[in-house]
Amino acid sequence: MKSRFALIPVALISALSLSACAENYSAEGGLGGAALGAGVAAVTGGDITRYALAGAAAGALAGYFVDKNDGCDGYDRDGYLDEDCFGTQGYPADPRR
Repeated sequence: MKSRFALIPVALISALSLSACAENYSAEGGLGGAALGAGVAAVTGGDITRYALAGAAAGALAGYFVDKNDGCDGYDRDGYLDEDCFGTQGYPADPRR
């Protein structure tokens, strides 16, 4: 059981360093979801790994849709324009309106 918890600080540090560069909260949501899932498993007696992974997936998915700064972040690596850029200088008008 101690071997499972030995890797938690390493995972937290690596995820937090990656989350500083992100445009959304998927890393933070994943960490929070994993912690919540592990906590629920500890209280209910469930499988900690399974609950933590499920919580991390749910938290990362929820955090993906939250924009960090509500500012124009430009185009992402897939070629999609951030919604906050439409209509600003150098970017096209919002085609959905």
